[in-house]
Amino acid sequence: MTTAPRPSQRPHALTHHGSTRVDPYYWMMDRTNEELLAHLRAENEFLNAELAPLKSLENELFDEIKARIEETDISVPVRRGAWWYFERTREGLDYPISARVPASNDDPTPPTIDPEASLENEQIILDENVEAKGHDFLSVGVLAVSPDDAWVAVGSDFDGDERHRVTLRPLAGQPPVDDLLDDVYYGFAWANDSRHFFYTRVDDAMRPWQLWRHELGTEAIHDVLVYQEDDAQYTVSVGRSRDDAVVVVALNSSMTSEVRYLSADEPLGELTTLDPRVHGVEYAVEHFVDHSGRAWWLKVTNEGATDFRLLARPSHGGPWRELVAERPGRRLDGVDAFANFLAISERLDGCAAVRVVSTLDGPDPFGDDLEGRSWVIDAEVFPATVALSVNPNFRTDQLRISITSMITPRLVADVTVSDRTVAVRKQQRVLGGYDASQYVTTRLWVTASDDVRIPVSLVARRDLVEVSDSGAVSPLRPVPLLLYGYGSYEISIDPTFSSIRLSLLDRGVIFAIAHVRGGGEMGRSWYEMGRLAQKPTTFSDFVAVARHLVNDGWTLPASLAARGGSAGGLLMGATMNLAPDLFAAIVAEVPFVDALTTMLDASLPLTVGEWEEWGNPEASATAYRTMLGYSPYDNVRDSGDDGPVTYPRLFATGGLNDSRVGFWEPAKWVARLRDASPANYALLKTEMGAGHGGPSGRYDAWRDEAQLLAWLLNEIAPRAVADTSRESQAAHGER
Repeated sequence: MTTAPRPSQRPHALTHHGSTRVDPYYWMMDRTNEELLAHLRAENEFLNAELAPLKSLENELFDEIKARIEETDISVPVRRGAWWYFERTREGLDYPISARVPASNDDPTPPTIDPEASLENEQIILDENVEAKGHDFLSVGVLAVSPDDAWVAVGSDFDGDERHRVTLRPLAGQPPVDDLLDDVYYGFAWANDSRHFFYTRVDDAMRPWQLWRHELGTEAIHDVLVYQEDDAQYTVSVGRSRDDAVVVVALNSSMTSEVRYLSADEPLGELTTLDPRVHGVEYAVEHFVDHSGRAWWLKVTNEGATDFRLLARPSHGGPWRELVAERPGRRLDGVDAFANFLAISERLDGCAAVRVVSTLDGPDPFGDDLEGRSWVIDAEVFPATVALSVNPNFRTDQLRISITSMITPRLVADVTVSDRTVAVRKQQRVLGGYDASQYVTTRLWVTASDDVRIPVSLVARRDLVEVSDSGAVSPLRPVPLLLYGYGSYEISIDPTFSSIRLSLLDRGVIFAIAHVRGGGEMGRSWYEMGRLAQKPTTFSDFVAVARHLVNDGWTLPASLAARGGSAGGLLMGATMNLAPDLFAAIVAEVPFVDALTTMLDASLPLTVGEWEEWGNPEASATAYRTMLGYSPYDNVRDSGDDGPVTYPRLFATGGLNDSRVGFWEPAKWVARLRDASPANYALLKTEMGAGHGGPSGRYDAWRDEAQLLAWLLNEIAPRAVADTSRESQAAHGER
C-alpha cells in the first residue's frame, strides 16, 4: 500500500475579533511555490496508485458511459434571421462544431439535418476541435454572431481561469481583421450597426467591473471604457434585448440590482438608468415593443414581494403597473417577452415551470387578470423540470422548451402558443435499450428539526421499491444510496436525467437530491433560511434527510454516500463534521471548505461580492463566529463525546487554475483530515491545467467520472462491483 503525501506544517497565526486560529498549511495558498506543486503532483500519483485496482471497473464504466451517448449527433436547429443555427458533435472529437445553413422560406419547422454528413451549403462558424489544437484545455465563453450575420466574435479560454481572448472572424467572405481583445469575461452584446459591440472585463479579484465598447477593425487600445463599477460588491453584465431595441447593462450585488441601458441603434450614446439601486431591492427587466410600436419595460422584482412580482410600464416613463402579484412559495424567476406572448419562468411545487400568457394586442397589450389568462406547460411526470430553451426571435408564435425528469431523457419541443400544440423536435436518445418503465422517480418530504418539510427528489430501479395504488413509493430493503446536495446562492438543483447515472442505478444504487434550504427550490424564503447567520440550517437539513433515508429503510450508513461541489462541497465538509458516522463515503468536488480564511481575504476572487451570502467576518464578530462554527477546515476533530472520530472516506477534487474556489482549500483540508487520525482515508485529485469545471474535453470528463464512480461503487456497493466483475470475467472466459 502506498503512503499518502504529507505536506510540511508551518504554523501561521490568524487573529480576528480576539480569536486566534493557527493554520499549519497557510503556506499552501501560493500556486508558484514549487514545493506545493510537487505535493499536488504527489497527491495525484497517490490517488492513481490507490485506484489502480479499480482500473478494470473504471474502464468498464467509461465504456458504458460512452456506449449510451450518441457521439455523432446534432442539436435542434434554431432560426435566427435568415439562418438556421445548430451544433454538431462527432465521434472521436472532444468538442462541438457550431454551424449554420440558410433558411429557404418562412416555415418555422426546423430542417432535418443528417448528423453523419455536412450539407452542401453548411457553413462552419466555429470548430472547437480546431480551436483547441495545441492546448490541454478549451472553454468558449463568447460566441456571438453580428446582427448582419457577417461576423462572429469568439472568446476562448485556454487555461480554465475564465479570462477569454476574443477574436473577430468573417462569415461573409470579407477580408479578415486583426482585432484581438484579451482578458474578456462572459457577457457580450452587438450594436445594431454590426460594427460596435460591448464586453466586460474583471478586476484582480475576478469581479466583472468594467463595460467596454469596441469598434470593428480597430485596435483594442482604442476601446472605450463605457462604465466602471467601483463598489466591490457589485458586478457588471451586458446583453441585448430580444426585440433588438436596447443594450441592457445589469449591475448586481447578491441582494441589490440596478439596470442601465442604451439604444442598440446608438452605440455611442450614454447609458440611462432605469431604476436606481435601493439596498435590498432586486429587479431584472425585459424590453417589449407591442403591435402598435409602443415600447414597454417589464420588470420582475422583489420590491414589496418576497417571492417577486411582475410589473410593466411604458419605456418613456410613468408609474409601474402590477401584472402578476406575489404568490408566496411560488418564486417568479423571470419573464421573456415575445411579440404575441409572454413566457414566465417560475417555481411550481418546488420544480422549475414555464407559464405562458398569450394574446398581447389591442390598446392595452396586457389586459386584465394576466395570470388568469395563462397556462402552465405540462411535464406529465413529477418531479420534473420544464425550462425555456433557445428562443432568439421576438416575432414568433412558437416557444422552444426543454422537459426532463430523473427518468425522462431531455426533450426539446416547440409549443405553438396560439393553439397550445406541442411539437417534439428531439428527445435525447440513450443507446443500449433504455426503458424508462424500469425506473421510478418520486418526491419525498423530510421533516427538519424545526418542523419544516424538506423536499427530496429520488430515482431508483423499479425492482428495489414498492409503488402503492396511490403512487406512493417506499423501499423494499436498504440498498446503497448516493445523496446529492448544494444549498447556496438561491440556486435550485432541479431533477434532470443523466445517462451517466444509469451506471449507478443499474448496479442497485438509489440516487436522491436533498433540496435543502439555502437553495431556491421553494421560493425566496427557502434561500433566506439558509444564508448568513442561518447558514447552518443548510447543513442540518442535509443531515436530517440522510437520517430519514436510513430510518425509513432506504439505505444504511455503511452504504450511504454524499456528493456535492463548490458551495455543495462546503455542505459535504460541514456534514462530515456534524455526522461523521452517518456516511460511508463523501465526494467533494472543488469544495469551498476553508471558508472562513477565504472570506477574510478581500483580495481573493469573489470574496467581497459574497459577503452578502456568507457575511463579512472581517467587519462583523457575529459573522466571524458563525463561520468559525461551520467552516469545515476549522472544525476537523480527532475526538468527540463518544471517543475518537473517524470520518467517512473522502474523494476530493481541485483545479490549479480555479478562479472561484482556490485549489488550496481541498489540499489543506485533506492534509488536516489525515492529521486528525490515521484512520481518516482521503484522496485528492487536482487538475493541474484546468479550473472550476474540471477538464474541458468530453472524453476526459467521461473518464474522470468513470474513475470517480468506480471509487464510489467500491465504497458503498462492493457486492455490485464484485457481481459485475464476475459477469465480465465470464463474458471474456476468465477465471
